[in-house]
Amino acid sequence: DDGLFRGDGVFEVLRCYRGRPFALTAHLARLEASAGAIDLELDLSLVEADAQALLGSVGRADCLMRIVVTRAGRRVLSIETLPAHSPSVSLATVAYSPTLILDGVKSLSYAANMQATRIAKKAGADEALLVTADGLVLEAPTSTLFWVSREGSLRTTETAAGVLDSITRRYVIAGCDVETGRFGVDDVFGAREAFLASTTREIQAVDSIDNRAIPTGPAPRTREAAEVVTAAVERETGHE
Repeated sequence: DDGLFRGDGVFEVLRCYRGRPFALTAHLARLEASAGAIDLELDLSLVEADAQALLGSVGRADCLMRIVVTRAGRRVLSIETLPAHSPSVSLATVAYSPTLILDGVKSLSYAANMQATRIAKKAGADEALLVTADGLVLEAPTSTLFWVSREGSLRTTETAAGVLDSITRRYVIAGCDVETGRFGVDDVFGAREAFLASTTREIQAVDSIDNRAIPTGPAPRTREAAEVVTAAVERETGHE
């Protein structure tokens, strides 16, 4: 199976709140789009049936569901414990070049992303911030970076630059006034505040980048984004 031997496949990770999945439809739609982008045959109805069957065993747990579809057609679904995240995170920049033919694809070929995290940790940070060779900001290996510029604009990198169309990113952009584009790393170094957004982190404040301190309080735009995500979760899962 080339899913194992060559990392040829697609995956999604979604979060369950007291047993109820958040944004399941959006995650399945992105799984289907990823599969289509790499010519991977996928019967989405079977994946959805697998997911619903597995959810029946979750009860009222807070957990993650991972969905993997390999090149050989295997569907692998698992329930996982939520990772622990601290209130804030430090980042270290790591040079990275997006693989253009995999733009927008949540593929199993994540080895470079994971190595970037290890490089950042060796530099004394918690996580990596991927930056192109010419200094354009991309994203963290498994999350989206948002920051508030010196001028007060909440910004994030546009997906056309090669970053993933994160589900959590979509909710933040839909609920907040966000400027998307291509920005240099110096813009981030001067940020008034910054945060990561992802399924597992939800919204996590960034306290430094390359040992340059980023204010974490009062951080009104970070709080705004957190409130937007929380409201979306409550709306879609029925939990308060």
